[in-house]
Amino acid sequence: MLGSAMAPVALAFAILNTLHGSPSDIGIVLAVRQVVLIVLLLFGGVWGDRLRRNRVMVGSNVVSGLSQAVAAALLLSGGAALWELAVLAAVNGASSAFFVPASTGVIPQTVPPTMLQEANAALRLGLNATTITGAAIGGVIVAATNPGIAILADAVSYGVAAVALALMHLPAGLRLEESSVVQELRDGWHDFWSRTWLWGIVVQFGVLNAAESGAVNVLGPNVAKQHLGGPAGWGLILTAQAVGLIVSGLLLLRWRPRRLLLVATFGAFAIALPCLALARPLALPAVLVFAFGAGCGAQIFGVLWGTAVQQEIPQERLSRISSYDALGSWVLMPIGFAIAGPVAAAIGDRATFLGAAATVIVASALVLLSRDVRTLERRPVGA
Repeated sequence: MLGSAMAPVALAFAILNTLHGSPSDIGIVLAVRQVVLIVLLLFGGVWGDRLRRNRVMVGSNVVSGLSQAVAAALLLSGGAALWELAVLAAVNGASSAFFVPASTGVIPQTVPPTMLQEANAALRLGLNATTITGAAIGGVIVAATNPGIAILADAVSYGVAAVALALMHLPAGLRLEESSVVQELRDGWHDFWSRTWLWGIVVQFGVLNAAESGAVNVLGPNVAKQHLGGPAGWGLILTAQAVGLIVSGLLLLRWRPRRLLLVATFGAFAIALPCLALARPLALPAVLVFAFGAGCGAQIFGVLWGTAVQQEIPQERLSRISSYDALGSWVLMPIGFAIAGPVAAAIGDRATFLGAAATVIVASALVLLSRDVRTLERRPVGA
């Protein structure tokens, strides 16, 4: 995550400054990566249940590292083209489709059920601590040198991560030899669709992520370039959000709310805050405060959502369920990335940001209509 936190800053300003592109060009590259990830995600979930999950993660990191190394070489040579960055983003998305479900399934294999929330909070604390450093360093590197340097650092970080994951000792996958990939996908879909709280929140985040990610990731860097100090300012905004993730993560090491999904959904409302701050835009210190609040809310949702899923889903099907979760949550994001630039060109940045904020708020409010979301509770110790 130290390297990967640099990459969004580097990629955005490589397109804006080095390639003299537009926010719509940023959206195209992000959309390509997300489409490939979504297409392969369900297969990644199946193989995350079939194989040793850390081995799947190692393979994913190796491929991701190679794709970033090539992107860095192109940018440093001065010969990068937008289509080349899009192709490499697609490769990175393909490898991530196998990493995400496997990484979710690893957690219950390392800690007892009574410690799932603490494990999720501690894991996210570690990841977010490096995100704080990476976003800040990425902004400074891009401002002082070349975006390719930051992306090269990301490539190296994937190699280090692959070595660390290879040292884990996990049991073999739980595959039944007579089962097929199609059958395993059907079993995963049945488990997913039979739980109203599960698919309801996934639909919520499908809409929420498309609106918020499209507006912030596509339009945000350009707003920062014009009003908030460029790449260094954008790095600070990402860092403030990561600080919020850290602070609420520390809280969740001790705070154990009984109604997991109700509290998680309240946290999701705060994800609208950066859109509200960038709509005007506010002064940089105010934007940092809003980004901090969004980080707090996102972390509360993430830890409690992960704990609920790991509590309720059988371990042998967890990677498949998490792939359906990720698929539904991300499936609309390519559309959000692709249309954010054209929509802003038609109606203006401010209206686009406010529309995205309204979408986040409405989607989060609607999910509270589900009784399961309001009432699902943490299981007592020993249950």
